[in-house]
Amino acid sequence: MSKQVPKAFRPGLNNPFYFIRRALLQKVTAYAPQLSGKLLDFGCGSKPYESLFVNVSEYTGLDYEGEGHSHVNENVDVFYDGKKIPFADETFDSVFSSEVFEHIFNIEEILPEISRVTKKGGKLLITCPFVWPEHEVPVDYARYTRFALQHLLEKNGFKVVVTDKSGDFTSALYQVKMVYFSEHFIPAVPLLGRSKFFRTSIAPVFYVLLNSWYLFKHRLLPKRKDWYLNNIVLAEKL
Repeated sequence: MSKQVPKAFRPGLNNPFYFIRRALLQKVTAYAPQLSGKLLDFGCGSKPYESLFVNVSEYTGLDYEGEGHSHVNENVDVFYDGKKIPFADETFDSVFSSEVFEHIFNIEEILPEISRVTKKGGKLLITCPFVWPEHEVPVDYARYTRFALQHLLEKNGFKVVVTDKSGDFTSALYQVKMVYFSEHFIPAVPLLGRSKFFRTSIAPVFYVLLNSWYLFKHRLLPKRKDWYLNNIVLAEKL
């Protein structure tokens, strides 16, 4: 595949979402080669990670046309009704779904559908936020622990092969602070917050300095994984 992961999903230090998106990119990069054959990207959006699936022969993006997320300029192959995935049983060798499950209110109805269209022995790779503000409002319904994801998958015909996490306690704490700084504090600064030049040219300098300072501090801080940014789960269809 000739495409690259878009810049927004592999940001530099001048991006306020640097830590969550860089950590997630590292995890998807690590696990993507384990998926092969015909792949379904469930909730694909713009398919930002498509280029990482080097062992896939066919890549199909499925999404739901609903409120909370615009699909303008996104390369969605097939839309579904939010209940029934429009493919035959055991169509896909692999399924990938990134940052989607938190937006599905009827997850107990959708997981059997994902299981149905996955071949026996097929792999499923999921990422879900654990610490993140409300987004794509009003369709933001849940934050899952790894235990909840394992329970849901095992209940629907999958065996969990790996559970992993991106980020740790301090990086999650810092990332939330950066979201507040960029999304709420800077826009509220009198005059400057309304200036496009300030937001696009001056604020990123602050992001570089703040992110660099945290990277230095993170080397010195104790590492804990009981609060973190994302869950990553690799499972196999039984």
